[in-house]
Amino acid sequence: MKFGEIPVIDAAGAILVHTLKAGDRTLRKGRALTLADIAALDAAGHHTIVAARLEPGDIDENTAAAQIARAIAGRHASAAGAFTGRVNIFAEASGLCVIDRARVDRFNLVDETITLATIEPFSVVAPKQMLATVKVIPFGVRYQAVDACIAAAADGPLLQVALFQPKRVALLQTRLPGLKESVLDKTVEATRERLSALGSTLISEQRCAHRASALAPLIGNAIAQRAELVLVAGASAIADRRDVIPAAIEQAGGAIDHFGMPVDPGNLMLIGHFGAVPVLGLPGCARSPKVNGFDWVLQRLLAGLPAGGTDIMRMGVGGLLADIPTRPLPRAKATPEAATPRAPRVAALVLAAGLSRRMGTLNKLLITIDGKPMLRHVADAAAASEARPLIVVTGHEREKVEAALAGLEPAPRFVFNPDAAAGLSTSLKCGLAALPPETDGAVVCLGDMPRVTPAAIDALIAAFNPVEGRAICVPVRGGKRGNPVLLARSLFAELAGISGDVGARDLVAAHPELVAEVEVENEGVLIDIDTPQALARLAAAKINA
Repeated sequence: MKFGEIPVIDAAGAILVHTLKAGDRTLRKGRALTLADIAALDAAGHHTIVAARLEPGDIDENTAAAQIARAIAGRHASAAGAFTGRVNIFAEASGLCVIDRARVDRFNLVDETITLATIEPFSVVAPKQMLATVKVIPFGVRYQAVDACIAAAADGPLLQVALFQPKRVALLQTRLPGLKESVLDKTVEATRERLSALGSTLISEQRCAHRASALAPLIGNAIAQRAELVLVAGASAIADRRDVIPAAIEQAGGAIDHFGMPVDPGNLMLIGHFGAVPVLGLPGCARSPKVNGFDWVLQRLLAGLPAGGTDIMRMGVGGLLADIPTRPLPRAKATPEAATPRAPRVAALVLAAGLSRRMGTLNKLLITIDGKPMLRHVADAAAASEARPLIVVTGHEREKVEAALAGLEPAPRFVFNPDAAAGLSTSLKCGLAALPPETDGAVVCLGDMPRVTPAAIDALIAAFNPVEGRAICVPVRGGKRGNPVLLARSLFAELAGISGDVGARDLVAAHPELVAEVEVENEGVLIDIDTPQALARLAAAKINA
């Protein structure tokens, strides 16, 4: 890749290295410069720029990142779209994120310009939670480097999600004089909550004296009740392989596999088995809902992963849990969910309330194009994208508009705008007010743009990152901005102040520092059908295609 200062007049097709102002336009770094860009830069007095050019044998940052991410992501993990050389990988379901730490290290040793960052191995993850990010640092890299990184994943994915498997779990508790029943009751509740969070069920709970002879029959009973995992909470902590709980497991016909673990709290945990059923002797800290070593073993067992002696003995690095965010001390009340990276929650907002005045007597949204109403094309694209939920704002001919979207999956939520005649701004405000409170942003789709594709919408979502300054994502084709536009929640209050027949155009112009232009491959982001002439041009283009 060539990199350096070049004359503006020679910069067609070059990649801009630094963001520049060109009159009223902001050209962001990473942009492939067009002839119109060069004219704007020259008019603004920029005679030289710092730019990069790919050479034969180079691959652009986004293509490289996308290829690598696909090779890395395994079961129940999916790669988002590429933007600025970055691809985020997200969980598709709840489970444990399994990461091959040694192979990730080898991957990151391949080339300094290609990086992979992951969450901690064996982290509990929820759907849409971020697992990893692939970042190609320069604007382009050599094919050989990309191939070498992909080869690092040739023996299988570097990360995947092991799904939690619902299991039937029995809890047994022993008593000693002075141990309050309320303590045992709280243990039941803490255990039930743990299991429920991981998709399993507490099928029974039994109590007995703290003697091996009393406990052994209860272990047999739990197995007879088809328990798939047996948990034993003793009135006194396990002190030795010959203590009450391990002795009871052996008397019942089971065996001891491992005692102790290099995790604190949780050192005094025992794991055995009765046939194919694991039997765990719990450490005292398991009575608390706070995370401890028992949780780590339980999570692996419920995800169908090995949790034998060697696995447990390798838990020491990171095993000091005294003050981690998920086990806060009174002085440090962290919220794990707030700190967990996840995919942005982006909704799709389709505006379909207008009166179609420029189309004459017809409601343009109901005009048939390629066998279905114009609006249905837009709604189908939004429904097929990653945006959720889908909200459609209706107004003029409300019943006909809703009928045009019958059978759409997922089913949209309809919001009626009684002031549709007052202009587009009223529909936009109605739609924003209907968004769920957890929404991070919304893709605003116009109902008269039937050639917009799901891929274009997903490209906006892939670029969206308000934390990194990309709070407004605008599609660009051939140097021209189009629609739909993705807007961050932080801008919704400002949108509430607009009026008349305008959308977010003025807001976009007022915040150039927040705008990310997203190059798309489809001309549909520039095609809106609001006049008979525009409809005729669309039909002619179809005929000539």
